[in-house]
Amino acid sequence: MERMVNQFIAVVEDEADIVELVSLHLKKSGFRVKGFQDGDIFFKSLNKQIPDLIILDLMLPDTDGLDICKYLKRKDEFSSIPIIMLTAKDGEMDKVLGLELGADDYVTKPFSPKELVARVKAVLRRKSEQTEESRIIQIGKLITMDLEKYEVAVEGKKIELTSTEFRILQLLASRKGRVFTRDNILDYLWGNEKAVVDRTVDVHIKHLREKLGSAKTLIKNIRGIGYKLEE
Repeated sequence: MERMVNQFIAVVEDEADIVELVSLHLKKSGFRVKGFQDGDIFFKSLNKQIPDLIILDLMLPDTDGLDICKYLKRKDEFSSIPIIMLTAKDGEMDKVLGLELGADDYVTKPFSPKELVARVKAVLRRKSEQTEESRIIQIGKLITMDLEKYEVAVEGKKIELTSTEFRILQLLASRKGRVFTRDNILDYLWGNEKAVVDRTVDVHIKHLREKLGSAKTLIKNIRGIGYKLEE
């Protein structure tokens, strides 16, 4: 049985039938699930229990799902919660905007409940996969990665990365100087469960660079190929 079983999933979605459908399939996979049909009720629930993952509809009656995502990613206590956006908006720019705001995945309606559950498991797996031994990776003189605590510091100051951003940095740091193609990075992040476009990598790299601040120049873009990390 997977170690993610019994984790708590919050489904923020105003359509009751979709909440019921998603909840049914997630519960069959061993998750605890609670649905929230508007943003205010969801925000109040965070005072009682922080979810392990959020499935977030973008078009809610009282607020924009993108605003909820933006708020959560700006708060230290919530920024590490993985978010899967669930929406009828299927345009590329909608997806890119969601990813730029920190979402870990994007599922469009109509959707397969089984695929959504697979996406949930994949995102949680990426977050939980850590080395069994305590290891510190030093990248030049600027970046320190603690793989056991899942923390990154730039010039001694801790920064908050999403699980996807952390894993991209970890991959690049595992072979400094090696160029990883976008397909290499996608395979590492999602494996056979990937259902995303190459531009997804560019969005996460852009977000990662912004958070790295003075150390962002260590990640080099090899035009037309991919990315590498140079000290």
